[in-house]
Amino acid sequence: MSAPRPPALSDRLIPSEDAVFRELEGETVLLNLESGTYFGLNAVGTRIWSLIQDKGSLETVLAALRGEYDAPTEVLERDLLRLAAELCAKGLTRVDSAHA
Repeated sequence: MSAPRPPALSDRLIPSEDAVFRELEGETVLLNLESGTYFGLNAVGTRIWSLIQDKGSLETVLAALRGEYDAPTEVLERDLLRLAAELCAKGLTRVDSAHA
């Protein structure tokens, strides 16, 4: 069985039902209840997590980030896709197959 492909900008992510999170002083700790794996997010990662929960669409998340952060689009896109891949790999999100 092949490994799932990494998320792409055209994908929509859905937070796992097994993912719980707590925000503490601008940072977030995510926990996968099924595996017991913890995952920490800095302030930017916390914002991305919030946008994924609200919007789901990685294209929409990237558009919001472009409006909020003074960084090149390529850097924002790379960091967003890297974090999305890590969240999926840890079972904290999954690609919405209806929109894949």
